[in-house]
Amino acid sequence: MKHIYLNLKRFDVPVEFGGVNRLAPIPEWAAHIVTRTQEGLKQYDPARVEFVQFFPEAHLLQAVAARTDDSPVQIGSQGIYRDNTAPGGNFGAFTTNRPASIVRALGCEAVLIGHCEERGDKKGILAEAGVTDAAAVNRLLNKEVKCAVSAGLNVVYCIGETQEEQPQWEAVLGEQLSVGLADVDRSRVVIAYEPVWSIGPGKTPADKDYITKIARFVKEQTGGMDVVYGGGLKADNAAMLASIAEIDGGLIALTRFQGEIGFYPEEYLEIVRLYLETSGK
Repeated sequence: MKHIYLNLKRFDVPVEFGGVNRLAPIPEWAAHIVTRTQEGLKQYDPARVEFVQFFPEAHLLQAVAARTDDSPVQIGSQGIYRDNTAPGGNFGAFTTNRPASIVRALGCEAVLIGHCEERGDKKGILAEAGVTDAAAVNRLLNKEVKCAVSAGLNVVYCIGETQEEQPQWEAVLGEQLSVGLADVDRSRVVIAYEPVWSIGPGKTPADKDYITKIARFVKEQTGGMDVVYGGGLKADNAAMLASIAEIDGGLIALTRFQGEIGFYPEEYLEIVRLYLETSGK
């Protein structure tokens, strides 16, 4: 099974407010993306590839409502809280937080957990409290994964090493896997590898040999779990990533990196085509 994930981050922010949204007004943004992509994705065999689109929470209802009955698009949430509602227990005291139960109730099938931006946020909060234990972030994420799986959500669990951590990448990634997935039903989890050290303007992207090395390591550590490339599936690396047998898909975010940068549905469909045609799907 191949997995193509679309993480729309905060691409809903209009240009006049410092964002990259040139697609549609906020009340129509999610529906615009779903309706402009779902027909083009129907040509692919759902038994061989799945498509999940992760939206900021404000857009989840709109995205779910825009799907047709035969849509291949699954809708995902960009994270959940580490505790959940429960019959006879906490029924809603989660001000500012997003329990897995509401994500399911909104119509989502999946959740993104451990993205490098989430890891960085948790690390920063813990540092303010004087916590320097590197495993603390992984323990918090483990709670999130457990809540998601218990609620019936599929999980994309992100791992990755920073530039400072790269010399110890085996230990760093190994801990993210062992702690983050401890006592988890892994049948509902796909691993996304983010080479944090290579992501961003002016940085050298991870090459095929490095990505292959990491993907093999992850499969060895997890007993063969599916691994997707989270460093950005793009038009210019789609063929390379498709040629790596150990890689089972990828995360797409921005589709245009020059000029009017941002996410564009037609360019997303082209990236999907380039990747899946090369991988034989």
